[in-house]
Amino acid sequence: MPDIVVPAFISVTLGFVVFFLGAFLTRKVAVLGDYNIPEPVSGGLAVALLTWVFFALTGQQIAFDLEVRDYLLVAFFATIGLNAQISDLFRGGRLLLLLLALTLAFMILQNVVGLIGVTVFGLPSATSVLVGSASLIGGHGTAIAWGPQIEELTGFGAAPEMGVAAATLGLILAALLGGPIAKRLIDRNNLQSDQDNEPIVGLEFDDKENPDDLINHVSLMRGMLAVHVAILFGYILHLAIIEAGVKLPLFVPCLLVGIMMSNTVPFLLPRIAWPARTKALAVISDYCLSVFLAMSLMSLQLWTLAELGGPILFVLGLQLVMTVAFVLHVFSRLLGSSYQGAVLSAGFAGFTLGATPTAIANMSSVTKRYGPAPLAFIVLPLVSAFFVDLANAVIIQFFVNF
Repeated sequence: MPDIVVPAFISVTLGFVVFFLGAFLTRKVAVLGDYNIPEPVSGGLAVALLTWVFFALTGQQIAFDLEVRDYLLVAFFATIGLNAQISDLFRGGRLLLLLLALTLAFMILQNVVGLIGVTVFGLPSATSVLVGSASLIGGHGTAIAWGPQIEELTGFGAAPEMGVAAATLGLILAALLGGPIAKRLIDRNNLQSDQDNEPIVGLEFDDKENPDDLINHVSLMRGMLAVHVAILFGYILHLAIIEAGVKLPLFVPCLLVGIMMSNTVPFLLPRIAWPARTKALAVISDYCLSVFLAMSLMSLQLWTLAELGGPILFVLGLQLVMTVAFVLHVFSRLLGSSYQGAVLSAGFAGFTLGATPTAIANMSSVTKRYGPAPLAFIVLPLVSAFFVDLANAVIIQFFVNF
């Protein structure tokens, strides 16, 4: 048990502070801005380092109550759904299938690398998934779910801790890797956005106000209302999905409801001012994602990583090298060496090593600087948050029984 638990209200308040700390660091430390490191990543890791120093000096662990964080994630994905257009989804059908195929292939490669690593160190072969897709693409939730099962199967007592540690380190790598990969691809191929300047998540850093598109209290309240209506019906849909025996995160049905709303309500009720792809909704989206990610990273207990043994560090190093090589030489080329492909490359590195919110934050940081890529923000969450969990369960089971 942690020695100090920061209550939920204070934790979310600190999330605001951490975001602005990251924005300050990004402005002052050139390398962070040049390589598109998201502001909440800079601030969150800085606070995580401070809590590590506090632990080293006092021996006391600090933990944060992250209850509010889950609401921010659901609200964020509702905004992504509200910004989606069916025409984009039809146009992105091929891209969606290609992204799904590449993700499935990568999940298998990830577990092969994990299997090689645990074999080198003489660990049970079933533990390969704990330094593979269970902890990296699957994240903390999947690692926590599979760790005890693998411990029971193999008798390897450190399996639960191994999975959580790998997921934690993977999240850090994911947050730091996506921006530099996108920068390299954009600079190497001289890429630029060919989309209209419609905001999806956040606003461009050099954005100039248009008097006809100002953000005010009405536009913000209109956006928040649409978000919460999407969450309300998404929650009802989520209950129906659970009753049908299907396990999905709450944010997936909220994303789907947002898509349905934005592609029906404006046509059925044309006199309603709909918030899709407005600056107000972009600010709401950026706020939710930024505070969510800031809270996630500031709560990392880095002292647990300091205690990692050679096997985990070695295998995660292999995973890092494999991810960079795959994204630069396979993923981006199959996507056509386009600007959208470069943005998706940042996102792909984000969710294959970390989590979907990290992927979106990576892409948002890139598009704020180089221009929009709206289709990327639709197809990637559909793959990473919907299809991947189903496929990952099958792949993990195969490697555990290998």
